[in-house]
Amino acid sequence: MSENPSLEVKIAGVTLKNPVMDASGTFGFGEEYGEFVDLNRLGAVVTKGLASRPWPGNPAPRVCEVTGGMLNAIGLQNPGVEEFLRRDLAFLRRFDTRIIVNVCGHTEEEYFEVVERLADQPVDLLEINISCPNVREGGMAFGRDPEMVERITSAVKKRASQPVIMKLSPNVADIGEVARAAESGGADAVSLINTITGMKIDIDRRAFVLANKTGGFSGPAVKPVAVRMVYEASHAVRIPVIGMGGIASGEDAVEFLLAGASAVAVGTANFFNPRATEEVVDGIRAYMLKYGVKDVRELIGAVR
Repeated sequence: MSENPSLEVKIAGVTLKNPVMDASGTFGFGEEYGEFVDLNRLGAVVTKGLASRPWPGNPAPRVCEVTGGMLNAIGLQNPGVEEFLRRDLAFLRRFDTRIIVNVCGHTEEEYFEVVERLADQPVDLLEINISCPNVREGGMAFGRDPEMVERITSAVKKRASQPVIMKLSPNVADIGEVARAAESGGADAVSLINTITGMKIDIDRRAFVLANKTGGFSGPAVKPVAVRMVYEASHAVRIPVIGMGGIASGEDAVEFLLAGASAVAVGTANFFNPRATEEVVDGIRAYMLKYGVKDVRELIGAVR
């Protein structure tokens, strides 16, 4: 049994001290959770989605609790990349953790503006959220069409200085096909799953609970779907897969690693347990000590 197992992993040549990060949109820009979590203990901090200019998001109500999780229709509200650079990046750089910036946009040009603005900034990786609606294609999310995924991945890669992670939507027929499209476009890694489209109706008012009618379903109930999709994606591509969807404990994280994820992201659990990310790091280490695993990389894809 190893007394000090190695949790170090590499994503696209970038070394993370451990495979645990937050999921974009559930952790603000890091400072919001700084009083609960020692950010130095995380492998990376992933920012909320950033656009080329501020987005107001959707009208309220835009969050509600449902059985096994939550629905959100925040609409990627964010202050824009310039405010992030002015206010948040210096804070994150105080910590010994990798910085991953999540990028969103309604057109390809909007993605490009953010990617190009970050090219000379001290950011380690970019995560491209292709669940955004493409306003030029009738509002269909970029990530639902493999051809569109390959095209936007290739275009982003041509403009990016940092390695590129494509964040994949689960709202597709074949996640393996979409993951392969991202790889063909030059992605350095993929992350999944983003939220599953859901709906809640107030039967007393006979009205939609969310002003947007639909929202993204996340939380513990989506984990079996997420594990299956991570397994399928990791067997479809040769690039690293970052797994997420319902992770709330070290045991949950290990399940994703065994399915083929090289790293994991903790999302909705941050809302009901602000220390969830740190606890997941501790839980992975405890599992490794229990089973005599010396290197966390031994667990990646090791399901039999």
